[in-house]
Amino acid sequence: MSRGLGTKCIHLEEVEGCYDHFGSISYPIYQTATYAHPGVGKSTGYDYSRLQNPTRERLEKVVASIENGTDALALSSGMAAIAMMMELFSPGDHLIVDADLYGGSIRLFENVSRKNGIQITSIDCYKENIEEYINDNTKGVYIETPTNPMMNVTDIEKVSGITKKHDLLLIVDNTFLSPYFQNPLDLGADIVVHSGTKYLSGHNDTLAGFLVTNQKEISEQLRFLIKTTGAGLSPFDSWLILRGIKTLGVRMERSQENAIEIVSWLKKQSLVTKVIYPGLSEHPGYEVMKKQSRGFGSMITFQVRDKKCALSILEGVKMIKYAESLGGVDTLITYPETQTHADVPKEVRIKNGITDATLRLSVGIEDVRDLIDELTEVFSKIGD
Repeated sequence: MSRGLGTKCIHLEEVEGCYDHFGSISYPIYQTATYAHPGVGKSTGYDYSRLQNPTRERLEKVVASIENGTDALALSSGMAAIAMMMELFSPGDHLIVDADLYGGSIRLFENVSRKNGIQITSIDCYKENIEEYINDNTKGVYIETPTNPMMNVTDIEKVSGITKKHDLLLIVDNTFLSPYFQNPLDLGADIVVHSGTKYLSGHNDTLAGFLVTNQKEISEQLRFLIKTTGAGLSPFDSWLILRGIKTLGVRMERSQENAIEIVSWLKKQSLVTKVIYPGLSEHPGYEVMKKQSRGFGSMITFQVRDKKCALSILEGVKMIKYAESLGGVDTLITYPETQTHADVPKEVRIKNGITDATLRLSVGIEDVRDLIDELTEVFSKIGD
């Protein structure tokens, strides 16, 4: 019997009916670095926590389940996950990557991957012909959908048709929608990336990253890398993410409901020149989102009149926090130019549509009336 996603976030079907760990409902934190062996040639199943830990293993099984993968690896941050994933490639390999990505990903690709001999071509994957950029040494395509922060939507199934035709890996960063609203593996992706710090955690209290796959060979390669590079998630942080995932469904639904109301409010404001949200029918990716996702998420990017207006909003908010990150129960407002994308060259930011009047809103689960009331007060002080 197929389980709903909300149930899968809470229950791991394979252990139902078992009363291990003294029947503990909250999975225990195995805060240990190493494990004693019952005898020579015998093992409890665990040897050293860099290789595996029961708490991390439980988390990985839950994430694999909700992403419809066969294996998931939990790492110390989203960037640690992407950095380790890049170890699948060798000097001289070529990757096609989305032009509009999280600034940390761009920084990694441009400053570390290139230094290591990986050739990178950045294009707008949502609208450009990817096949035109494929060379003999091309090994993979890396996309976000929706992208951070300009909310471009790429047709995952369409891109997977291209990557399968040319025997390339398709890697999809699914952080913005989480497994609750989108499952890229079902659409043909080979590897799914998550910053678990965001929606999977949901409380802005820990860092984590995930790589999920449904292919045995990729799983074996990644398992070798995680034990070799040593970036596995700690037991306590694994427990925090496990706890967060239990409420993933209700949080995603509530924050999306709030986002839709705030989008409607923003569109009526004279200070706002553009609202970018894939749930708007006028968004270029609206139909693709309806086809490949179960929701539109709670990330909103909007442009205001000028830099002075943007800074006034950031200075004026109180309950809404001016902070980097996203995906928590708290509503956060971010200034990409000096925060998430500060290390991206100005000409690249401008090309991608990020200006000094661009703001990004991660909508939380507060009472939406309170959020709109605060924004109304802040906007009214700026005036026309």
